[in-house]
Amino acid sequence: MSSPSLPRTLMLLGSGELGKEVAVAAQRLGCRVIAVDRYAGAPAMQVADVAEVVAMGDPEALKAVVRRHQPDLVIPEIEALAVDALAELEAEGITVIPTARATAVTMNRDRIRDLAARELGLRTARFAYAESAEELAAAAAPLGWPVVVKPVMSSSGKGQSVVQGPEGIAAAWEAAMAGARGAGARVIVEEFLQFDLEITLLTVKQWQGPTLFCPPIGHIQERGDYQCSWQPAAMPAEALAAAEAMARAVTDSLGGAGLFGVEFFLCGEEVVFSELSPRPHDTGLVTLLGQNLSEFELHLRAVLGLPIPAIHSLGAAASRVVLAEAAGAPVRYSGVAEALAEPETQVLLFGKPEARPQRRMGVVLARGASEAEARGRADRAAGQIRVVAA
Repeated sequence: MSSPSLPRTLMLLGSGELGKEVAVAAQRLGCRVIAVDRYAGAPAMQVADVAEVVAMGDPEALKAVVRRHQPDLVIPEIEALAVDALAELEAEGITVIPTARATAVTMNRDRIRDLAARELGLRTARFAYAESAEELAAAAAPLGWPVVVKPVMSSSGKGQSVVQGPEGIAAAWEAAMAGARGAGARVIVEEFLQFDLEITLLTVKQWQGPTLFCPPIGHIQERGDYQCSWQPAAMPAEALAAAEAMARAVTDSLGGAGLFGVEFFLCGEEVVFSELSPRPHDTGLVTLLGQNLSEFELHLRAVLGLPIPAIHSLGAAASRVVLAEAAGAPVRYSGVAEALAEPETQVLLFGKPEARPQRRMGVVLARGASEAEARGRADRAAGQIRVVAA
């Protein structure tokens, strides 16, 4: 087979820390990168060839910037954007990664849950939808307490809460509305699963060739946002096979090419589908140290049609996020030298121009002879770093 002709120009819609790593991986393959986001100085803009500041929720503004640059590939890297514009651009011949439909379906929790549970028959948490606090109360009760309430459109855990009983419904509804994207007033309410492990299975869908899987990544979330991850996560072979089968089914349905972050709960011997992102996953930052090819390199190889001979672990690796405690700008960091004194560690500071409470500002990666050693090193190193904002 002849080598594919590499696209000259890629446009990132979203320029955060994951987009930054995608941009670096793309440039290493000779591509030109245009980074687009809602604010100037976003992490990927700091390494891209061209930066554009655009209102990401404005479909006309989004279409205008794409049409002006005519990129070979448009790669959405965030959920908070005008996804309907992508379908129109795709109809004009612009290649959207993985597809415009996949981006739209996965942006909405109701659409991806309906696809997984009702169309594909995958095991998910029991769930229902509600469009008012009264509907939420009626939908939650049959699921049993506690329940989890989330806006159908949000990201990074915004608007998510655990409700212990009927008295918490009103507050959960208000929190969901405050954290939702868009104008829609709809939430999903789920049974609260008692799980043993939460994993991300990075799934690589190729234009031609089989679907590939990375070693599973264990992770812990707080407030709906990831705090630490480790790879490879220990899990029974049967459970891993079940997760791979479910990930293949849902990514086959979505189509296109690229890397997908597919999340699962392990509840005893049962594997339960949770969510899916059609792009590199925040928990997958650990692959920068833990795999022969990072999730970002895999994403680029898949969308560019380049070979992926093998994916394998380089040994136990872990990550721990660095969070801001207060709001402010400009941003400085203390304790970096102390963090780097920890053996087998790397510190990635994302370069975000402003801090706000609980905002992810960096991550520490670490290797070890075992999962426990890698996680301990990442935790100790991250604990040394403080975000200092004026």
